[in-house]
Amino acid sequence: MVKRIVSVTAAAVILAGVEPLYVLRGDCAEAPVVSAKAAVLISADTGEIIFEQNSSEKLPMASTTKIMTTLLCIESGGLDEKFVVDSEAIKVEGSSMGLREGDTVTKYALCCGMLLPSGNDAANAAAVKVGGSTEGFVRLMNERAEELGLSHTYFVTPSGLDGEGHGSSAYDMALLAMEALKNETFRSICSQETVKVEFGAPPYPRWLKNTNKLLGMCDGVYGVKTGFTDAAGRCLVSACERDGERLICVTLNDRNDWHDHSALYDYGFEKAEKLRLTPPELSSLDVVGGEAEKLHLRCDEKDLDVTSQSGSRDDFSYRVVSAPFIYAPVEKGEEAAQLSISFRGREIKRIPLYAEESVAVKRVPEQKSGKSGKFRKLISGLRKLVF
Repeated sequence: MVKRIVSVTAAAVILAGVEPLYVLRGDCAEAPVVSAKAAVLISADTGEIIFEQNSSEKLPMASTTKIMTTLLCIESGGLDEKFVVDSEAIKVEGSSMGLREGDTVTKYALCCGMLLPSGNDAANAAAVKVGGSTEGFVRLMNERAEELGLSHTYFVTPSGLDGEGHGSSAYDMALLAMEALKNETFRSICSQETVKVEFGAPPYPRWLKNTNKLLGMCDGVYGVKTGFTDAAGRCLVSACERDGERLICVTLNDRNDWHDHSALYDYGFEKAEKLRLTPPELSSLDVVGGEAEKLHLRCDEKDLDVTSQSGSRDDFSYRVVSAPFIYAPVEKGEEAAQLSISFRGREIKRIPLYAEESVAVKRVPEQKSGKSGKFRKLISGLRKLVF
């Protein structure tokens, strides 16, 4: 088994301190007219902006806030652990998943309650469970926003209810969705139109329904989150995949968001294309204690597809991430390192690299007995006699 692998969860490495990646989109007359106060359409792989309208303006973003709340809840682990919700946390106005005082629930159920019916009670209950208090959790939200380089984002509430200074930009929310969708649990939940969970006192099965009608209206949409308050208006973060191409769309304060997202996707998929990247020949790794001194690496071709509007493979660079060496034994097909892929100098993802062959532990030959061995035994016997 490979004894070392570089941990890759630090989102700061991926997005911190970067500027929006604007891409010339050719004939601007082709772009749809949208009613949103702010909007953006990006590649879900590279972050390239395909369409934007006031995308850097900080605005209230309502319950799309729960993208961050859910992501932090999932990353905290223990999703199936049962616990009793905090009775004060669930006393909150607005949309609800139906929590009551004394209810037993799991973090997984709370995540479903946040992403589907947009439960403010679920968001507050998750915040207290993960952060110890809503205030403590909000600090975690803002720390993560800073790590991700979300320079126009500030969180005041875990639910998205209005608070002084609470807001984000369309581009920041697109980058947040880009990060959240890398989490398989997050993506699985937000893509479901309905989900069955258990909670209550005692817990019993419930069906939760997704407020994101775009899931059934627009071809290829698989998320992400709706939002609405009087101050924010209608807000929507969505993601869509067609023929292996992936885009993310965000609109803030948009009275016609279902239509606008559909139109933007039709436009975006005409502009973007799927690229099969061709990284240089992978270097081998040094092996310690193995029958072979070097280990060859390979990557799966399916991991090398990206959606891009630039159309140039020259915009991408590569770096193998690993420890200086690995210890034998290593099994063929085992993850042994990672390939960092950057777009215009900014890391966009890391993919696993696998052992091309097995490397067994080097066997140490047994010492042969002979004249030298008999001589050592004689000397040992003489020492016993002398001492």
